[in-house]
Amino acid sequence: MKAPRSVLAVPANDLRMVEKALASEADAVFLDLEDAVAPDNKAGARKDVVRAIGEFDWRGRPTVFRANAPDTPWFYRDLIEVTEGAGAALDTILIPKVRRPADLHAADVLLSGLEMAGGLEVGQIGIEAQIENAEGLVNANVTACSTNRLTALHFGPGDFAASLRMPLKSIGTADEWDAAYPGHRFHYAMQRIVTAARAANLRTLDGPVADFRDEEGLKESCKIARSLGFDGKWCIHPAQIGVVNEVFSPTEEELEWAEKVVAAYEEANAAGSGAVSVDGQMVDAASIRMARNTLSLSRS
Repeated sequence: MKAPRSVLAVPANDLRMVEKALASEADAVFLDLEDAVAPDNKAGARKDVVRAIGEFDWRGRPTVFRANAPDTPWFYRDLIEVTEGAGAALDTILIPKVRRPADLHAADVLLSGLEMAGGLEVGQIGIEAQIENAEGLVNANVTACSTNRLTALHFGPGDFAASLRMPLKSIGTADEWDAAYPGHRFHYAMQRIVTAARAANLRTLDGPVADFRDEEGLKESCKIARSLGFDGKWCIHPAQIGVVNEVFSPTEEELEWAEKVVAAYEEANAAGSGAVSVDGQMVDAASIRMARNTLSLSRS
């Protein structure tokens, strides 16, 4: 499955905003039943999700909604009502605040029953999991391997900071507390999530930058995430899409280097030589794999 660069979150109960989000240049869009919908409106918003999935033009994108967390009173009804209402039109459910493999196992079992009852193929509805608390990070490795439905891990920096009792004023960008720490405060969590995802052959997405007007802060946050191996990043406003898509796309220099490396490798391999040199630097098998990753990303 193609890994999206930009993932635009939109309130599930604002269908006007949903239509605008689907008309945007975001690689992926999800309808949010969790943080974007007030508690009193959550139950009613499920019908909006069903309508948007069944009637709106997703322009070839997978249909995705974010349910409420497994430990809330809304979670099970989110899965039941949206799955029964949307049927085969529903592609993926994003589950937030995943703490342990059992959270996904419960969703897997419930979805299997709903699929059987609705005449769908068992396993056709995918799951994406959001890691955003201490317990979730500790269990990320086993969670990533807990169900065949799982296709991606997402990092939730805001709730993760709250879980660790980290002082944080601005989600996704640096504040004065970052200056007090000799390094990137979320590096450990982000690298663990990427490693867990790649070990299980999953896609991986970084969380949002809350200040959608801070273009430079967004660009820096994207660069950090991409440097660690993330496929893409959340957007909470359409104005962020362009920057995210740009940073998570290979540059001309990267593509030129990748093409040189692959061409040199193929030439040396045809000549029966194991030594490959590009621009005066020796290139090994790891360099070939990185170059092919770059070219594959460009094609996708």
